[in-house]
Amino acid sequence: MIPAFLAFATIGQDQPERKSSLTGDVRIHEMIPSSVLGVSRTIRVWLPPHYDAGKPGGYPVAYMLDGQNVFDGATSFIPNQEWRADETAQAMVESGLIPPIVIVALDNGGLKRGDEYLPTRAKLNGSEVGGEANKYADYLVSEVKPFIAKQYNVSRDPGHTALVGSSFGGVAAFHIGATRPAEFGLVGAMSPSFWWDDKVLVKNVGGWESVPHLRIWMDAGDEEGPLMVFPTREMRDALVTKGLKSGRDFVYYEEPRAAHNEVAWARRFGFCLQFLFGTRAGRV
Repeated sequence: MIPAFLAFATIGQDQPERKSSLTGDVRIHEMIPSSVLGVSRTIRVWLPPHYDAGKPGGYPVAYMLDGQNVFDGATSFIPNQEWRADETAQAMVESGLIPPIVIVALDNGGLKRGDEYLPTRAKLNGSEVGGEANKYADYLVSEVKPFIAKQYNVSRDPGHTALVGSSFGGVAAFHIGATRPAEFGLVGAMSPSFWWDDKVLVKNVGGWESVPHLRIWMDAGDEEGPLMVFPTREMRDALVTKGLKSGRDFVYYEEPRAAHNEVAWARRFGFCLQFLFGTRAGRV
């Protein structure tokens, strides 16, 4: 992981020239106001080839956190390092590996990112962070999803609705899926920071009295180190203990020689999509 002070120290230094890398039909809704968050946020939407506003049942939909990094190297936190979600989804749709889907990328809150994505409040680098993930879930459910449903032909079925994030965003995706399974039945937690607050989410799963109906993708890169990898393995084991079956209800994939960055997540994003939405038997 990159400590926060090092990450923000790069701001203002010489950066590579940013280049737009959008692929396909990407529509940008600038600064949509939120009464829940009390701010405005940009929402970016990728539509599949041959999108049909009248398609019966609507399209499966993936809501993705840290939206600045999802489609475009011109807007990503690290210049020109992005998830390539548009390129990956387009190639997979055109090859028949997944059905046509809609991807909704939600910009993060900058300095508020940790507060909004983490479910509990705890200390990080000497400051208290987190505790607003449930409020952020309210924003998704009461504002973002209705806005998208009004603008686009998306499915209302939680079994066709994913929430995907990485790092702190992976924590948010898992927590919100686990607490709002009637809204998000598919979860993509990529390099999730399950170490957060003494592994509180792993402990929460251990205390489940009933198991939410979810399909979960989790992953990590072995170069992320024990702090990231070991708690994610513990989460895998906790899910198995609760009766979830690997390969059916969830997948945990550990990528060799992979670090904690958008380049690694871009490589694995297609695997995540295929498990959550795939059209072939087993979805893997």
